[in-house]
Amino acid sequence: MFDLEAILNTIAPELLLAAAGLLGVTIGALIGDRFNSLSFKVGALVLFAAAALAVLYWPGGRAFDGLVETSSFANFAKVVSFICAGITLLMAEGFLRQHDTLRYEYSLLVIFAALGMGIILSSSNFMTLYLGIETLSLSSYVLASFHRDSPRSAEAGLKYFVLGALASGLLLYGMSLVYGFSGSTSYEVVAEAEASIGFMFGMVLMITGLAFKVSAAPMHVWTPDVYEGSPSPVVAFFATAPKMASMVVFAIVMFTAFPQAMAFENWQVIIGIIAAASMLIGAFGALPQANLKRLLGYSSIANMGYALVAVAAGVQYGAGSLLIFMTAYVIASLGLFGGVLSMRREGGMVENIDELAGLIRRQPGLATALTVLLVSVSGFPLAFGFLGKLAVLEAGWTAGLMPLIIILVISSVIAMYYYLRIVKIMWFDEQTADFEPVDFWVTGTVYVTALVSVALLIFVSPFSELAASVAAGLVS
Repeated sequence: MFDLEAILNTIAPELLLAAAGLLGVTIGALIGDRFNSLSFKVGALVLFAAAALAVLYWPGGRAFDGLVETSSFANFAKVVSFICAGITLLMAEGFLRQHDTLRYEYSLLVIFAALGMGIILSSSNFMTLYLGIETLSLSSYVLASFHRDSPRSAEAGLKYFVLGALASGLLLYGMSLVYGFSGSTSYEVVAEAEASIGFMFGMVLMITGLAFKVSAAPMHVWTPDVYEGSPSPVVAFFATAPKMASMVVFAIVMFTAFPQAMAFENWQVIIGIIAAASMLIGAFGALPQANLKRLLGYSSIANMGYALVAVAAGVQYGAGSLLIFMTAYVIASLGLFGGVLSMRREGGMVENIDELAGLIRRQPGLATALTVLLVSVSGFPLAFGFLGKLAVLEAGWTAGLMPLIIILVISSVIAMYYYLRIVKIMWFDEQTADFEPVDFWVTGTVYVTALVSVALLIFVSPFSELAASVAAGLVS
């Protein structure tokens, strides 16, 4: 018997997204191209409404005999993810119109991807988790290759699909091993199982599959190519909403399904190695990059390494720190990709870092906002990103992860070089040609995210208290 109240408490946002997606498919089939422009506004409103429902049902619940279970920790991630998805959808309309690819299917794919994010955040069973991951992944593969006539976009979609299929296979095989040695696919039952050798092999394979979803080393190889080849609004989406959802799900799975002492000791070491490799590969890989999107791809790998330090610190020390860091990261990434979308000239989009030369003299507001966002993502103590990185450092220090702390500091210093190089180009290099005006949503996103990064630095106490309170629910 279905308990409607329990279902709404648990997956109300996902029900809205599923209904809106299916209704959108029907409307698009009926009225065709007349739905193209409207679908972006409606899709963004649906995503914002889904975020509002996550706030409305903040405590969460449990439904379908434990297949789905939501807490305030997961709802926090849902709110951030859905808002980011809605903003990237609004940013995409002008870009797609400029490239004659404005199609209602784009907004529907983003909605279905958001549905997948909601499902994985609500999952308490490997079956539900895999369903959500595939819903998110299949939508993402199509989005990456949305410019059908672009060889770069087609290549990006193909690479993402092939490597994603491999990662999904590893994840599914790991789940089957854990099921075989624990007798269940429920996180709750798996957490009580004996950590045998076969069980541990399954856990390692699951970690490998999840590492792909967050673009952590050594499953990171798709990231720079997909970031460079995919349409810029798609990369803005990839770098924000799915990153937030996938990293929080990574933490939830490790914290709730594998809390056994033997399992924790093993996955802490494995995730520590992945975190260290991600930080170093991301930092050094970004140094020679001239393409801004590719540089931000390597930056993403490094930042996922920082986030994994919080995961390795364990639920008690790392849960709250993870939320603070990931929120700071996605806010800065959203604004930076808005900056990428602003780099448009008569010949089309430009992506080289050198094209930003002298931006402070041409568009001082945009240059200042981008500088704030670069300062934030670098972890320099003038924006909210500094507090995110500081929270991760504190979590690692408290958990006794000194080698990771040392690598984090080293990689942050290396990363400071390429972030400050962009600032130097914008402020001190010789001026180049002006960019063409872009729509309000792109420039507005850059300015708003810069303001939010500064505001959260100033008013950090309420936000930190919120993160600590929702993390306390996961700890208990």
